[in-house]
Amino acid sequence: MENCKNFCVIMAGGIGSRFWPLSTADCPKQFIDILGIGKTLLQLTFERFNRILPVENVFVVTSEKYKELVMDQLPQLKESQVLLEPLRRNTAPCIAYATYKILSICPTARIVVSPSDHLILKEDLFLNEIEKGLTFAAENEVLVTLGIQPSRPETGYGYIQVNEQIDFNGYGNLYKVKTFTEKPDRAMAQVFVDTGEFYWNSGIFVWSALTIQKAFEKYLPDVNALFEKGRKLINTPDEVFFINKSYSECPNISIDYGVMEKADNVFVLTADFGWSDLGTWGSLYENHPQDAHGNAISGTKVFLYDSEGCIVNMPQEKIAVIQGLKDYIIVESQRILLICRKDDEQQIRQFVSDVTLAEEKKI
Repeated sequence: MENCKNFCVIMAGGIGSRFWPLSTADCPKQFIDILGIGKTLLQLTFERFNRILPVENVFVVTSEKYKELVMDQLPQLKESQVLLEPLRRNTAPCIAYATYKILSICPTARIVVSPSDHLILKEDLFLNEIEKGLTFAAENEVLVTLGIQPSRPETGYGYIQVNEQIDFNGYGNLYKVKTFTEKPDRAMAQVFVDTGEFYWNSGIFVWSALTIQKAFEKYLPDVNALFEKGRKLINTPDEVFFINKSYSECPNISIDYGVMEKADNVFVLTADFGWSDLGTWGSLYENHPQDAHGNAISGTKVFLYDSEGCIVNMPQEKIAVIQGLKDYIIVESQRILLICRKDDEQQIRQFVSDVTLAEEKKI
């Protein structure tokens, strides 16, 4: 497989509101060292794919406001590899833009599309699955996604139901997709796990540039038409003007809803490579080292007494003394202190809204 024909698109435009107050609209979670290991989630994602792809074949799609953050954290990239979105329009327009960019460079390209803020613990296994997907996509007109073996009835993830197993290169874990299901309630999630037919939807995709372009043409013709109309302007001085105009006319739609749930050539590679989308403080807690009392602590001056099951994230210079709490989230960042029960973290978006409104009123 020629590496020059394999490309990666990293989607890094999200605002990460569920990790507030550490993650803010000015600096979302993908740009933060949220694991406390000296590297941001974006840097980890780039380094992961750079193991199998040359630097020049990696593109990051992000908001205009995050350009400097991306360039600072990934100085290996040229400015032309950072695709700037003027508006948030979900994943379908983001992928369409990147697809047309790559088509202008290499019409026979194969592409892996990945979020910028996921955790992968077993990287060798993960990259092996990616390379399998790239091989399958190179030889077939297919849309491939990665499905994760579920370890619990998780209600925060979408699910993929598999159909018959596909015989290709002796893979053993390649299936035709039967259905996609959005986040289920707990009872339904338990049914999904019990049947053995359902996998978590990782949101990581593999396909050829031509195959996904055809899928846009068929299933999202309005989106495709916008980018097709100005494809000759890609990689010219007029690209920014063209993209800004196109995004202003683009619908807000996800690739899952717009293409994957409608297409009949969708396949899934199933695996378990230590994946988490790190979508919540709870998911970070599960993937963070814990002390003898089940507390996950970030910060060098945190003192816990009679406390268990808490996740604590404090600035390095902050001394925090916490006593008598069980299963709480305690986070301080940028003048804001959050103390919230782990079971109630779904309310964080409401907290953000209330605080933002109060700040705007200068209360």
